[in-house]
Amino acid sequence: MLLEAKNLVVTYGGVHAVKGIDFNIAQGELVCLIGANGAGKTTTLKALCGLVPVAQGSIHYHQQIITHRPTHEIVQRGMVLVPEGRGIFSRLSVAENLAMGAYTRHDTATIRHETDHIYSLFPRLHERRQQKAGTLSGGEQQMLALGRAMLAKPKLLLLDEPSMGLAPLMVSKIFEIIQHIAQQGMTILLVEQNAKLALEISHRGYVMESGLITLHDTARNLSTNPQVRHAYLGE
Repeated sequence: MLLEAKNLVVTYGGVHAVKGIDFNIAQGELVCLIGANGAGKTTTLKALCGLVPVAQGSIHYHQQIITHRPTHEIVQRGMVLVPEGRGIFSRLSVAENLAMGAYTRHDTATIRHETDHIYSLFPRLHERRQQKAGTLSGGEQQMLALGRAMLAKPKLLLLDEPSMGLAPLMVSKIFEIIQHIAQQGMTILLVEQNAKLALEISHRGYVMESGLITLHDTARNLSTNPQVRHAYLGE
């Protein structure tokens, strides 16, 4: 397994936000984590990246324990988060934001080639490459956040609510890109409230409720599960 969490517990001021969950992701998989607001999904991603402390349990990445490693070291090992809200540098240009994604790298020629590839995936970013990122639309900012993350050469890409606040057409475009990235071999853990779209493009899925994982199955089986259909697919 590329990533494995065992009995993961995260607390905030004595409140158990994540209550001892187990999950794993194999190389090349696209796995989604779905659930309602406040279920603990974002906290789980932050724990994986070292952004919040783990109270109990362990995180194994590439067969090494990274449970209490600093965030910058985890990024250098190839785990990269696209946070909820995108986290772009609004006063920097599109091109400068993309360059920040590759700040730990020194292979200049390869970075230039990969930046051109990002621009081919996201033509709007190329059109606006000298524009300040803060002036982009929400969808364009999400494209920028994805492109910046890809320039960090991730081995595991963590996506937190990529559809949040976007118009339906832009959501479809973003999910097409995520699916394309996955088909190129990228391993992805996707946290997403739009359960229907998440399950459509994922291999497997976990359902999280009140800090616990309550269901785990193939994405196809989850999409036909009556409990999931009622609670998350509006059926």
